[in-house]
Amino acid sequence: MHKSLAANDKLILALDGLSKNEAYDLADNIPNLRWVKIGLELFMNSGLEGILEFRKKGLKVFLDLKFHDIPITMSSACYQAARTGAELITVHACAGFNALKEANHAAIKGASELGLAPPRLLAVTVLTSWEEKKFASELMINQPLEQRVEHLAKLALRAGIGGCVCSPLEVQNLRNLCPNSFELVTPGIRSKDSELGDQVRVMTPSKALNAGASRLVVGRPITKANNPADAFISFCRDMEMS
Repeated sequence: MHKSLAANDKLILALDGLSKNEAYDLADNIPNLRWVKIGLELFMNSGLEGILEFRKKGLKVFLDLKFHDIPITMSSACYQAARTGAELITVHACAGFNALKEANHAAIKGASELGLAPPRLLAVTVLTSWEEKKFASELMINQPLEQRVEHLAKLALRAGIGGCVCSPLEVQNLRNLCPNSFELVTPGIRSKDSELGDQVRVMTPSKALNAGASRLVVGRPITKANNPADAFISFCRDMEMS
């Protein structure tokens, strides 16, 4: 589905750890930037103003608030989130089938009432900070991570969700199970010489795309680089090798 897209349209810049002014300045100083991710930290700092400001700059917004609640609350939240114009919005797959289905319908309704294109909801499967032993010991979930991710992705697909967020290590298996229209968005992307930070299940950009990822999320390796614009270009070049 996304093979024909340019590398910079597949690269989503995560703005975690930045103040709103730092985030605005960074976006202004990276030529050809197309996508930004607004997570919980930046959203609490900038609120709805941040989403509107990035959209004024002509950027697409991935609103990564990971909604997880009872169906009526999730659907109400996604209805409002869709009205901001954000193109991608995250929900937790483990909220269950009804919550996912109702959230998706509400998002479509919220956007259409304002004449906006409907956003694509992305279901979060298992966060990339988890590894199997910790997953079992802390959450008492003894199901293998890969099997858990597969189950939640299939649940999201049945509920009409447009894609999921997963680690790059699970992409190839999910791409074989899901249609190309189902977007696989992957954080945990690092260049060969990048520090892992709190990510555990990681992969290089070209390998992730070759495995079947639709879009990649990259944050600190770009935002904390000495020259973020150069780092962005470097990631795009790596992606073009896929």
